[in-house]
Amino acid sequence: MMNNLKNKTAIVTGAGQGIGLEICKQLSAQGANVILNDIERSLAEEGVQSIKKEKGVCIPVVGDCSDVGFIQTLINTGVNTFGSVDIVIANAGITLFGDFLEYKPEDFYHVMKVNLGGSFFLAQLAARQMKEQETGGRILFMSSVTGHQAHKNLAAYGMSKAALEMLAKNLVLELSPYKITVNAIAPGATSTERTKSDPEYEKTWSRITPIGKPASIQDIASTALFLVSEEAGHITGQTLIVDGGWTSVSPSPY
Repeated sequence: MMNNLKNKTAIVTGAGQGIGLEICKQLSAQGANVILNDIERSLAEEGVQSIKKEKGVCIPVVGDCSDVGFIQTLINTGVNTFGSVDIVIANAGITLFGDFLEYKPEDFYHVMKVNLGGSFFLAQLAARQMKEQETGGRILFMSSVTGHQAHKNLAAYGMSKAALEMLAKNLVLELSPYKITVNAIAPGATSTERTKSDPEYEKTWSRITPIGKPASIQDIASTALFLVSEEAGHITGQTLIVDGGWTSVSPSPY
């Protein structure tokens, strides 16, 4: 399954660790040429080295993927290095918790610039390239269950994720004629390097997730790989929730 990713060129943003890095590893294992982006050089370079140890083809491109000029650099790197851009996964995002009544304008606009602006313009510039190539392509956004269910102190983050799902729907109208599919994944609680710093995280989410545990990064990455594969060629405008059933019951972790 999914050996059709061989020699496809994939760009993954915010991929120095966690879900993004695991997506890069799985893409590489399926034979894709991977461009791994992260804003932190050390994370990007370490991530690429871990993939190269497994004989994968992967290069780092360090920079801020909320900057439109840098996004164009990412696209140009794919074309100049590998000859095409076939898959883009807008994984980069930031989470800034805060009480709604006290939320700062600078925090609000920062969340929107990275989560929405970075994803919107990555999709736009990638789609232009895919249209020119005339071979179709796959665009994938990273949403969240907080775009479906209210979560304390995440008003700005949640609205940014819900907006990405609407963007995926809307782009069906504009990009389907070019054989470009656009989908989103909405992960629930997921065990990552970041969550491991909270000793209560695993215990709390295991208790309130119907399936009995939070997702692994492999769970989310495997879903991403399916949605960018040829097997998912007739799926577009959709959001796939990967949360062990949490949104069906939605108990608060607090």
